[in-house]
Amino acid sequence: MAILEPVKAKVLSVKFILNVSAGLAESMKLKPNQNSIGFFSCDIDDVAYTAIDEATKKADVEVVYADSFYAGAANASTPLAGEFIGVLAGPDPAEVRAGIEAAVRLVQEEAFFYTANEEGTISFYAYTISRTGSYLSKMAGVNEGDPICYLIAPPVESTFGVDAALKAADVKMGAWFGPPTRTNFGGALLSGSQSACKAAADAFRDAVLNVARSPLDYLG
Repeated sequence: MAILEPVKAKVLSVKFILNVSAGLAESMKLKPNQNSIGFFSCDIDDVAYTAIDEATKKADVEVVYADSFYAGAANASTPLAGEFIGVLAGPDPAEVRAGIEAAVRLVQEEAFFYTANEEGTISFYAYTISRTGSYLSKMAGVNEGDPICYLIAPPVESTFGVDAALKAADVKMGAWFGPPTRTNFGGALLSGSQSACKAAADAFRDAVLNVARSPLDYLG
């Protein structure tokens, strides 16, 4: 395996409920007009969080539930669990299907982790989102439609990388995911102009590669 080889997430299961039961709707705190839901599991949570945000831009849907499972996909409890479940709600099945299809398309075609060493045992996520949807904009503390970069890596790599990203470009901390997260990684959502977010993502990538290449070099 080569350095900077894409590590693609897999959607493991997808289901729709065309008309949600009253009990489930109440438990999920659905709005009166949210009659249908669609949900999926995925083996890489950060890609999936990006995907459900994408869904909110492509259809009249809202993220009503999303969470990561403990310890990551390599320790998943069942073959279809992976490390993430996300639920989208909308007024009708067509909108929900459009949202799920947009999410699945992004997982399969656009948003990837990358390897940081030749063995493929270290990977990272440095993805620039040119226009946030309703989900990640709230998480990052920005206006809907603003650019962000989504940065994730193992604990030491992510901490070193986030610092490098903040120093490399005119970006601000939107959310910091201090390690260990549920999947034992760490990272951040940074906001700024699209070009600044891209520069920050590049700096994060370079810093992660630095740690992978020279893990015991104190100052990099």
